[in-house]
Amino acid sequence: MAGQFETTAEINRPVEEVFAFLAEGTNDPKFSPRVQEITKTPEGPTAVGTIFTSTVKDAGMKTGRKFRITEYDAPHRIRWTEASKNIVTATEGGYDLESTGPGTTRVRIFNVLEGHGVGKLLVGFALGAARKDAPAFGQRIKTAVEAS
Repeated sequence: MAGQFETTAEINRPVEEVFAFLAEGTNDPKFSPRVQEITKTPEGPTAVGTIFTSTVKDAGMKTGRKFRITEYDAPHRIRWTEASKNIVTATEGGYDLESTGPGTTRVRIFNVLEGHGVGKLLVGFALGAARKDAPAFGQRIKTAVEAS
């Protein structure tokens, strides 16, 4: 079973600033408490092929994650896929950004989660938790971007 969660956030910053903040994936710990640490390879500007490697804590367990940027269309669209082999992975995720006026941006955030092995039994729980947290996740992104 696979499924998607998503949310939107209205951010009081120009679309170019919001895009730059989100494209720099090493900012993820500023809005995602599950991300314990994160690095980017190669160094330099994010582009298609950039890999973000992180340690995350879910349900009390730490796991390693690798996400590869698959689409990068500044300042409107970023897509990624999880390259790591975990029991639940994000087969696709992304940000869609739209200017909604002078200095304001709407961002849509989504991830498609899929279970592997025993993860097929757990993906429903992961999706439920992600969907429940989605509005708060969007608010944390808004707060982090506006504070930057």
